[in-house]
Amino acid sequence: MDYDAVDVLGDQYDEAQIEMMDEQVILVDEHDNQIGSMSKVESHLGEGSLHRAFSVLLFNSKGELLIQKRASTKITFPSVWANSCCSHPLDTEIETNMDNDLGVKKAAIRKLYQELGVIPDEIPIDKFHLITKMLYKARADETWVEHELDHILFIQADINLDINSNEVDEILWVNQNSLDDLVNNSPNNGQIIAPWFKHIKTNFLDNWWGHLEDMGPLQDGLIHRVGDDEMSDPNTLLDTFSFHSKEVENRIRVALDKSQHERLKNAMLHLIDGGGKRLRAILPWLVADACGQSSDSLYDLGAAIEIIHNFTLVHDDIMDNDELRRGRPAVHIAYDMPTAINAGDAMLAVSFEILSESEEISDLHFRKLVSIIGKMVRKVSEGQQRDMDFENIELVTEEKYLEMISGKTAAMFTTCARTGALLSGASKEIIDNMAEWGENLGLCFQLMDDLIDATGDSETLGKPACSDVIEGKQTLIAIHALQQDPNALVNFNSVFGSGDDTTSRELLDKIVIELTNTGSIDYARGRAMEFHKKAHSCLDNLPNSPSLDILRKLTDWQLLRIS
Repeated sequence: MDYDAVDVLGDQYDEAQIEMMDEQVILVDEHDNQIGSMSKVESHLGEGSLHRAFSVLLFNSKGELLIQKRASTKITFPSVWANSCCSHPLDTEIETNMDNDLGVKKAAIRKLYQELGVIPDEIPIDKFHLITKMLYKARADETWVEHELDHILFIQADINLDINSNEVDEILWVNQNSLDDLVNNSPNNGQIIAPWFKHIKTNFLDNWWGHLEDMGPLQDGLIHRVGDDEMSDPNTLLDTFSFHSKEVENRIRVALDKSQHERLKNAMLHLIDGGGKRLRAILPWLVADACGQSSDSLYDLGAAIEIIHNFTLVHDDIMDNDELRRGRPAVHIAYDMPTAINAGDAMLAVSFEILSESEEISDLHFRKLVSIIGKMVRKVSEGQQRDMDFENIELVTEEKYLEMISGKTAAMFTTCARTGALLSGASKEIIDNMAEWGENLGLCFQLMDDLIDATGDSETLGKPACSDVIEGKQTLIAIHALQQDPNALVNFNSVFGSGDDTTSRELLDKIVIELTNTGSIDYARGRAMEFHKKAHSCLDNLPNSPSLDILRKLTDWQLLRIS
């Protein structure tokens, strides 16, 4: 099927970018033999078609590398940091010529001029050197993908730049240390590194610094297969959740199905049937896989913790008088109060049954797990009690609020991370490090939940929007707001703690505007970002691996939930 860029893209993108998507790229096999051509738009859709590409590494006489931040108007991989210039040779007589790699070098000169305004005379073709090739696949999102056989070109030249803002947002000249800092700190500072540039840096560039004066010996004539990569998007993470949650889900249902009382069993399954991503359930497995070695014991552990999590929700809804959970009636509403209390108690017992009956968990680990999980349940209960105590305190301090959510929410994340690292065989230092990661992840998670409650809608939340404001809960947003000028929060103060579930959406929208104008929402978001950054710092202590990438994506997902 022939794709027309306008038909595919419509008018939602920049006109010049759409026009370039009709260019014909060169299709190749895995040995770099041309097998056809295809429009750029079609070759990047769906699963993508393998095509020839190039990546230029342009150094100046100081040994600094030129890197660029791709323009936000780019259709594929916008606003990401990449190497000096990267694009595709086209299906033309000149650019398909592979004698001495002439075609890709000509294409590089064309694009360096088009993107960065580099005059061809400043970069003569004989100064370009093909160092190596790599074959990779990198998905940007559910629509766009790069599947390229990339020719990595080196050139050293002092140039003048005239940047095309339609192609490039920003440029930097970096040395090895400053590039390391940019890449290593990118998860914390909101910068995104293009996946192909990550591959180039990790697999090749780190070893090339210091050899810029004589790159000849580094030319290997090989095609390196560096594998698949994906951007840090929530869809990829949800695929991971889906894959592992199936294993955990089966264990949860088998365990709860043991109840010989039908009504009690159905009450225990009520929230489980309501869905959820099973985040806590798969965390131990993800952590173990990144720290050492994963096994089926992690699924048993995850199932136990997930059931405990749901037990706490059953009791929380009773104590908080919440009638909805996950878009359906809370257990005490769907059944009755005594049954809900009994179901919660039974769920706690079932969790420890799972651990004791797991053939994958050793006796030594079982004792440690019982101790760690027992402390977790106590900390969650203490956090819940503090939350209830807040109802009788006029103004809760930020310190006390963070102490409360450290128990009520973060304790479970901490336990998931600590126990996952424990069962992986990791050292005590790594176990403690991952527990710290879990703590910061949990704190970020709760602060983002507070923000979602304030800015979301009832249908998405599965409960009334702004319910925390209506109930008078002293979240970090409210704590900040209550210290601001009351005249700037007239609507907020009229609704805060009113308990009026019939408050109109129009009035709630006005409250959100007030909380925005007073900086309360931004303050809570800023604190969430601090915990997000600390969580990433903990992950810096683990070796690079696909499993670590998943943990980083999970850490970033906290922020994406409210984007």
